[in-house]
Amino acid sequence: MAALQSVRGTHDLLPEESLVHRFVEQTAYSVAQRYGFGEIITPIFEFTEVFSRTLGETSDVVTKEMYTFERSGESLTLRPEGTAGVARAFISGGLAQSLPLKLFYRGPMFRYERPQKGRLRQFHQVGVEFLGVDSPLADVEVLSLAWRFLNELGQGPHVHLEINSLGTSSDRITYANDLRQFFSQHIDSLSDDSKTRLEKNPMRILDSKDDGDKRIVAEAPLITERLTEGQKHFDEVKRGLDKLGIPFTVNPRLVRGLDYYCHTAFEFVTTQLGAQGTVLAGGRYDGLIGQMGGPATPGIGWAAGVERLSMLVGAKSSSVRPVAIIPMGDELAAFVVAETLRAAGVTVQLGYSGNMKKRMDRANKANARFALILGEDEAARGAVTVKDLDAGTQEEVALVSVVDRLRERL
Repeated sequence: MAALQSVRGTHDLLPEESLVHRFVEQTAYSVAQRYGFGEIITPIFEFTEVFSRTLGETSDVVTKEMYTFERSGESLTLRPEGTAGVARAFISGGLAQSLPLKLFYRGPMFRYERPQKGRLRQFHQVGVEFLGVDSPLADVEVLSLAWRFLNELGQGPHVHLEINSLGTSSDRITYANDLRQFFSQHIDSLSDDSKTRLEKNPMRILDSKDDGDKRIVAEAPLITERLTEGQKHFDEVKRGLDKLGIPFTVNPRLVRGLDYYCHTAFEFVTTQLGAQGTVLAGGRYDGLIGQMGGPATPGIGWAAGVERLSMLVGAKSSSVRPVAIIPMGDELAAFVVAETLRAAGVTVQLGYSGNMKKRMDRANKANARFALILGEDEAARGAVTVKDLDAGTQEEVALVSVVDRLRERL
């Protein structure tokens, strides 16, 4: 019988990788807390309509990538992204009286797409949503949070912020008409997907991955040339970023195709991951909650892929280095010492089996700070040998004093 394998597009996070993954998540949460964001945890699956209504019936995610299943006559979908679930929770939880709301989320997302470097079918995201404030300063705040998060991961020198404005709803209507007129002149050269989108939502053609579409899109009119009311909001966002010293470039080709997006759209990109260059992306979506049946509520947020960020961060040693206990006599006595240290808040790795060299090798592999060697002679004296694995020195310490001695040195 063949050995069981993991499903294609999924990945086991073994302890070393899990450490980096947790570091990315915890850094995001810590920074979000400093900005006043509280954590929200939504279900991993929702009614399919939550996503089909918000992501657009013609989007690739809805038509090709969602994991949807039927249960008791209901259509349910594993969440492909986090914003729609947060917006649904806002509506069903009756949170309109609690505005403004700052919400942080993290967890697994699911999309059926071709697995590649940094892209999986089950992947993880961290993200924030700021609801109830339409001021450009809210845009600046979530951008500042993202910038600080990436810097605390050590990625500040390796990422760059690109921003654009999608304007107001009236700006977008004007722009969509311009695009419809432009793309109609090239309809014979458009992909089948883009032909479908031409009447329903021509802005989605700008996101096309088809090479032929891309050549046509390169000549399309720019929304920045059509801004009227939205220009003031965009200028204020840029002024805020300049004031905070956050570098950026305006990318007039950066868009979001869905109607509820407006004003600021942004991405943090890197050249360190090849073609998968976007590590964090977001934008303002003032029309989303209203489109879902809730009260008109402005919002802005972003999401970041934990796997991609983990690839950038690389190996990250634990902030807590253990103490290795190496019993060379009575293992139960060593276990009692280990439990005493754990009760005092010390992280302990207990060395099982093998000679002294093998146990010391395992202690070094675990990045232990100290090794406690408990042999028969030490046990008879009520003592333990404490070996400093960084300095290469050692001393004998009475068992009754070992907790205090380690606390002094850790």
